[in-house]
Amino acid sequence: MLIAPSLLAADFGHLADEVERLNNSPADYLHLDVMDGVFVPNISFGFPVMEAIARAARKPLDVHLMVVQPEKYTQRVAQLGARIMNVHQEACIHLHRVVGGIRQAGMLAAVTLNPATPLATIEDVLDDIDIVMLMSVNPGFGGQSFINHTIEKVARLKEMILRSGSGARIEVDGGVNRQNAHSLAQAGADILVAGSSVFRADDPVKEIQALKDVQQ
Repeated sequence: MLIAPSLLAADFGHLADEVERLNNSPADYLHLDVMDGVFVPNISFGFPVMEAIARAARKPLDVHLMVVQPEKYTQRVAQLGARIMNVHQEACIHLHRVVGGIRQAGMLAAVTLNPATPLATIEDVLDDIDIVMLMSVNPGFGGQSFINHTIEKVARLKEMILRSGSGARIEVDGGVNRQNAHSLAQAGADILVAGSSVFRADDPVKEIQALKDVQQ
């Protein structure tokens, strides 16, 4: 299991220390939740903060754009050195073009679906996507409760990927913790984004390892 701690839940007053702790942890990615106050009802951080994180990070960046017209920022995300650029299906009128642009910029193309968005909306671009991320909360705020229906949705997505032969990985974001990680792994998840469950733990590094040790 790959783990991507979400820095949205980190202590922003000591952000460099938080990034350094993750550098020395078994985390696989650093997940950056970018919110614009338009696509979602909240504002998080933008490129100045991400550039500071990128300078300090020794882990690959997974940049999750919860913004309108995310394609406008493809080159700037690539310039951060991001490994993954994650856009919402609901924010992209021309999704195939956006995904192609992300790959041309040298990043893995990830597409996110909100809880109420059907899997069928990405069926025709599944072969072009490296990662499909399912939101297990309604996006916009950290610390929300996990939507249990996501487990069944992961299983259906896994079947769709196997049928298509696309090889896309499944990522899950929102309310992920030890209590639901095993079920998500069994359903077919490959990458878990964890924010509050990691940063509010007594020992965040041990919590990351516990999530990594989850078996399918």
